[in-house]
This record gives sequence, structure tokens and C-alpha cells, in this order.
Amino acid sequence: MWRDADFRRLWTGQTVSQLGEHACLVVLPLIAVLTLHVDAGRLGVLRAVGQAPVLLLSLFVGAWVDRWRTRTVMVVADAGRAVALGAVALAGLLGGPGLATLLMVAFAVGALSVFFDVAYQTSLVRLVRRDQLLRGNSALEGSRSAAQIGGPALGGALVSLLSAPVAAASGALFFVLSFLSIRRIRRGEPVPGRAGRPPRMRRRIMAGVRFVVRDRSLRAVGLASAAFQFSFAATMTVYLLFLPRELHLSGTAVGLALAATGPGALLGSLLAARLPRRCGHGVVLVSAAALGDGVMLCVPGLHGPAAVTVPALVAVNFLFGACGQLVNVTTMSVRQAVTPGGLQGRVAATITCAGMGTAPLGSLLGGLLAERWGLRTGLLVTAAGMLLSPALMALSPLARLGRTLPAPRDAHARGDSA
Repeated sequence: MWRDADFRRLWTGQTVSQLGEHACLVVLPLIAVLTLHVDAGRLGVLRAVGQAPVLLLSLFVGAWVDRWRTRTVMVVADAGRAVALGAVALAGLLGGPGLATLLMVAFAVGALSVFFDVAYQTSLVRLVRRDQLLRGNSALEGSRSAAQIGGPALGGALVSLLSAPVAAASGALFFVLSFLSIRRIRRGEPVPGRAGRPPRMRRRIMAGVRFVVRDRSLRAVGLASAAFQFSFAATMTVYLLFLPRELHLSGTAVGLALAATGPGALLGSLLAARLPRRCGHGVVLVSAAALGDGVMLCVPGLHGPAAVTVPALVAVNFLFGACGQLVNVTTMSVRQAVTPGGLQGRVAATITCAGMGTAPLGSLLGGLLAERWGLRTGLLVTAAGMLLSPALMALSPLARLGRTLPAPRDAHARGDSA
């Protein structure tokens, strides 16, 4: 597959784009802090505006992407993000961007990132053979993990070492490079559902939702994702308070502990290319989810000096990252395998929306439990809640999946192909 020039172009473009996207998550807030001196409340608003498109636009984007060539969607998204960051750089040269400018750019970058992310997941199904999905997802998710590790650090370095305009312009460069790579994809791309007058947007969105709800495997993926994201958000809220206040760790030590998730995720991506075909997709899904989520139960029991707790946290986060990425790649491959080509974007968006939509509620619950029950007890309860996700998978058809991916479901027979 790596000999395929078009796949290499997709991988290169997606890697650079993800690096730019994760760098932007740091660049824009740091510009607001360092040049505008915003307070915590306004900084929170800026971050929320950048994250809002995931909830507001995912279902719409999924329906829209299913009727367009993913190459076109990705290059337009890259061009738009480059222009948006270029506007920040220009505003900096003319006297500095205001908060209103940063808010508009954060929303624009976030919205276009939703388009790009849904499109690249859909493009893989149209670009490679069905038996190459695991290897393709492993490569793409591995690069995304690397971007999650390096992107924030790169964004911080750009703002710290360069001026705000140059940092914004440097961020725009990543999207330009992604644009240049992806636009070189030459393979013809079949686009389902373009014949005739398109159905209304609401009908197309609901077709994707119904397909997920009616398919037992996809419904289990959606429920497990929602349970995980809810509990994970609650856990992280308490976790980020627990490390400095209960374990008395410095900011550097906290960063080191959290950074171990990234290398673990890279290992998980490599394992995902082989383990499901050797051990069975169901066995890998349930066991990896149970091990990765269950290891977080060790954190509330940690005591002692940083010389003891930091290595333990690094080990926990490394294992959590490896198992979590193994689950992510495997579930994505299963989802792509069972979903007809004409519904790929809508199904991906529906599951993303179902999972991420529970995260804000989980964060609120985590804060409430930390206040009422204390950090150690709150972390124990929220970490235990993460085990609901593997439990849901163990009770579903996902647990019975074998070494080969399941066949695509017939959307037309069920009336879900609009």
C-alpha cells in the first residue's frame, strides 16, 4: 500500500494538516494571552468557540461530504485554514489582532477542520481496497498521534520564539503544504449518490443517524464512544487537579506524565495493523478497552514523592495511550467496513457527534464530584466509570467479531441510503 503514490500523498497531506491543526490549538490562545492579555474567562470563550464546530456541524458535514469528492473537500479546507491564519498574521503586522478577530478565526479553523477530518476518514475507503483498511487506518492514526504529541509543543515554540504574526504565518504554512500534497492525488474517486436531485439535507442526515441506530455493531460503537467520552472528560477534569494538588507535582512533571500518552498511541497504531487479524477484532476491542481504561484505576492509589509517582504516571499514560489507539483504529476499520460507500461521511459524523456531545456534561460532573467527594474519591469514581465502555462492547456483537472484517450492510434494503 505504501507503494501507492496517491495513498502517500493522502498520508503526507493528512499528517501535515493534523500537525497544523494541533499547533493552532495552542497558537491562537497563546496569542490572546501574550498580546491581548485576556483573562481566564475570555480565554475559555476563545477555546469553546474553536471547539463548538464539532458539535454544531458534524452531522451536516457528514451528509455534505458523502456527495462530494473528498479530495476537493480537503484541499478547500486546507486553503481556507491557511487564509484564516494569514488574516491573523496580517492583522498582527497592522497593529495586532483583536479578540473578535481571534474568535472568528478560531471558529473558521475549527469548522474547516471538521470538514477535513470527516473527508480524510471517508477518502481512505474510496482510495484503498477493503482488505487494506486496517493498515491504512494504522498509518493515518499513527500520524495523527504524532501530531497530537508534536503539534502543541510546536505551537508553543512558535509563539515563544517568534512574533505573533510570524507564528500565525508559520501555522498557515502547514495547511499550504497539505494543500499541495493532497491536490496531487490523481486516482479517480467514485462519489455515491450524486445522480438526480439530491434529497433534503435533513433527510440525508437522518439516513446516517438511522443507519447507526439500526445496525447493532455501529450502535454499540456509538454507545461505547459516548460512555467513554463522558467518563473520560469527567476523569480528566479531576485528574488535572489531582496531579498538582494531591500529588504536588510541578508543571513540568505534569507535562511529562501526560506526554507519555503520545508514544503509547504510536505503539497502539502499529499494533492495530496486525493484532486484530491474528487475535480477532472482537477480542482486541474488548481486551484493549478494558486494559486501557482499567489502568486508570491505579492513579487514585498513588502516594509518595515525585520520584515514585511520575514514573508510575508515565507507565499508566503510556499503556492508556497504546490501548486507546488500538481501540480507535480497530473500531474505525469496523465502522468503515460495515458502512456502504454512500453513507461513510454521515456515519463517521454521527458517531463523532454522539461521542463528543457527552464530553461537556462529563466535565461538569467531574468538577462536581471533585468538590463534593474530594479529588482522590472523585478520580476513583470517574475512572471506574470508564469501564462502562468495554462493558458495552463485551455485551454487543462487536465482541464476536473474528479475524476478518464484516461485510458491508445493505443500506438500500433498509431505506437508509438517502
